[in-house]
Amino acid sequence: MGERVTKLHTCTLCEAMCGLEIHIEDDRVALIRPDREDVWSHGYICPKGTTLGRLHDDPDRLRRPVVRDGTSWREVTWPEAFERCEQLLQPVIEEHGIGAVTAYVGNPTAHNFSLSRYVGVLIAMSGIPMIYSSGTVDQWPKNLSSLLMYGNMWSFPVPDVPRTDLWVIMGANPEASKGSLLACPDLLGQIDRIRDAGGRTIVVDPRRTGTAERADEWIPIVPGTDAALLMAVVHVLFAEGLVDLGGLGDVVNGVSELAEHSKTFTPEAVQDACGVPAERIRRLAHELAGTERAVVYGRIGLCNQEFGTVASWLVDVVNILTRHFDVPGGLMFPNPVAWSMSSLPRADQSGGFEAGRWHSRVRGAPEVMGQVPVSCLAEEIDTPGEGQLKALITVAGNPVISAPEAARLDAALPMLECMISVDNWINETTRHADVILPGLSPLEQPHYDDLLWSLAVRSAAKWNDAVFAPEPGRPAEWEILIRLAAICGGTKADDVDVAAIDDGFFSAIVATKGLDPAAVLAHYDQGGPERLTDFMVRTGPWGDRYGENPEGLNLERIKEHAHGLDLGPMVPRLDEILRTPSGRLELAPAYITADLERLRTRLARPREPLVLVSRRHPRSKNSWMHNVSVLVTGKDRCTLLIHPEDASACGVADGLPARVTSESGTIEVPVEVSDEMMPGVVCLPHGWGHDKPDTRMSVARDHPGVNNNLLAPGYLVDEISGNAVVNGIPVAVAPA
Repeated sequence: MGERVTKLHTCTLCEAMCGLEIHIEDDRVALIRPDREDVWSHGYICPKGTTLGRLHDDPDRLRRPVVRDGTSWREVTWPEAFERCEQLLQPVIEEHGIGAVTAYVGNPTAHNFSLSRYVGVLIAMSGIPMIYSSGTVDQWPKNLSSLLMYGNMWSFPVPDVPRTDLWVIMGANPEASKGSLLACPDLLGQIDRIRDAGGRTIVVDPRRTGTAERADEWIPIVPGTDAALLMAVVHVLFAEGLVDLGGLGDVVNGVSELAEHSKTFTPEAVQDACGVPAERIRRLAHELAGTERAVVYGRIGLCNQEFGTVASWLVDVVNILTRHFDVPGGLMFPNPVAWSMSSLPRADQSGGFEAGRWHSRVRGAPEVMGQVPVSCLAEEIDTPGEGQLKALITVAGNPVISAPEAARLDAALPMLECMISVDNWINETTRHADVILPGLSPLEQPHYDDLLWSLAVRSAAKWNDAVFAPEPGRPAEWEILIRLAAICGGTKADDVDVAAIDDGFFSAIVATKGLDPAAVLAHYDQGGPERLTDFMVRTGPWGDRYGENPEGLNLERIKEHAHGLDLGPMVPRLDEILRTPSGRLELAPAYITADLERLRTRLARPREPLVLVSRRHPRSKNSWMHNVSVLVTGKDRCTLLIHPEDASACGVADGLPARVTSESGTIEVPVEVSDEMMPGVVCLPHGWGHDKPDTRMSVARDHPGVNNNLLAPGYLVDEISGNAVVNGIPVAVAPA
């Protein structure tokens, strides 16, 4: 046995950002434990965080680029790989134009040190006119409501859970997600803290999740009706004189308009559609209005449903109307030590919001914030005609698993003339690529989260050096993206000057903060995401601004704090956040309130006999983690959860396979009968379906599960955001 060395790192898998002690022996990870001195996570960790060493050592992980030779793969050098990208991309662009090229950006991008800061270079510099992303499956309604209410699509207020006394959780399951668009370690422990202090946690969800089990009350709700319930709460607040804006009265537009819109949404009018008694809705409004420190939190279950934008908007509205906004214990805007790239103003939104500036070629779907539904990608590839997509670049994504109408996309990808993937595995999507350019493992690169600190309940900062040195000559992901962007622009692969392009990109970022790019560039002898991070710290709220504030922070001073630096809880800062054309908080944006008539119509629609919702397991992370044996062995987690009454009516039994059918497809899956589901709702996990040929993920292939997106119709979207509807899909269940 060699000498054991301990290094500190941060888990890169989710918003929890847990601090890790990584014990190294003989250049391998021997053990991962929580860092109990971490100023942020204080020793909290989940099972996924202990497996970063297994991800690093995974024999299936690509270490070198591969190119397709017919039906097989061949390892090549990096220069050969980029030359092959040039040979594939540039003829497509010469013949069809850059409009025939698109990119798909996956969820892991937000958690990667390089990709989070440089994916914008690929998009902007390549000339690709539009991209697809996991955002239109995950959180586009929240982006839209934030843009219309506050003026920036990435200004997300988050619940100040550590200081609240009443936490209402809707469509979220922190037991599995550890927090989504919310960074706060040990959220289940926070439920215990709230209870110990005399407070309560209420979960509104069609399923009695692990979070609901820990909470004080579970309120089952019919999928897709959260917006109706919240509108009824708004009705009660106005009708019974409970509205209190606190200190926001002088900055809020639209209060009287909202009061008028709420008049017909009485608790009695919505109770049948929601499955929640009118009395309980009315009492919920009084509880929120009567609790000094309370907060409503809604997440993915509210976003990817029929009324995703209205529901996401109303979460903020209810907090505003009950004086629980921009105050401790309520919904607040984080104050990151290093601002995020996402906080920069977007030129296309400088004049206010406009939807439908262009429409997709095949379906005619209107763009919203620059994107159309990800389900459009398949039809844009497989439908001939002017503007047909001929080339695709995927960045850390697996849309064959994660996109609705997944079977059509899987069939469409081989029709492309060129497909290049930046990815570490040959998975269900990248198996169709012509070139795969692997990035580094999380332990081969330094780490400082970008977007996630903009979702955090405290202003903290943590820097981690790489645990292992990458092989000499291996480019980081930021360099890969720069090279791909330059190749799309017509530069020969051998002629790409990465450093010069990076300096130009950095100079443009510096200029947005009113500083002289040449003077700032002189402070550095190398570029990349570390330089960007230092700049973001220096020009952040505690930064030294390159000497203007001598006592301020820079990255070197943060590095002196091995376990992180904590600068305190969130503070009121709405005045800093607002960027709307009016300069005020827009409580009732016309684009959103126009959708309330559709919601009224929904109230009269008969309930479907059976609808499908999705779920995640604490040991799962979308489709990322299924090639780690310790996370997938044991009890089968890819099962159809069904209430005993529905199981009896459908003739299915616990442990036996069932056939689940929607208008888009049919799958077979083992049944798990459980009263954790409300009657009329069945539940499948997402991220599975690892049964495709020609992948190179041996563990996942042995535990394939089924892909619930085979049941998701591509056209089914939240009408005003374009976000996919994957919760509330009508299905039929029968014995297999």
